[in-house]
Amino acid sequence: MALANTIRQCRFHLGEMTQKELAELIGVSRQTVHAIERGKYSPTLEVAFRIARVFGTSIEDIFFYEPDIEGEHPFKNGLELKISWHDGKSEGTDNEGQ
Repeated sequence: MALANTIRQCRFHLGEMTQKELAELIGVSRQTVHAIERGKYSPTLEVAFRIARVFGTSIEDIFFYEPDIEGEHPFKNGLELKISWHDGKSEGTDNEGQ
């Protein structure tokens, strides 16, 4: 999976900001901004936060995962993420020993 982003669109919505201007604001080189925009380089978490702050939005609005192959499962090797919430109360079941 590739880390995709909306940086280019955000730059243009912010008065056609150049890569160089963004780079200066977030403390990296213009080449780094270019590589991040093209999906060739994944930024550090700190740089991702700086980018989001410049555009006044959250990281999730800037960065997202895009499958490399159509229909690719987001977890490699068949791993599956299951999240369940448990409030500590059992309703008619005995979970002791589990």
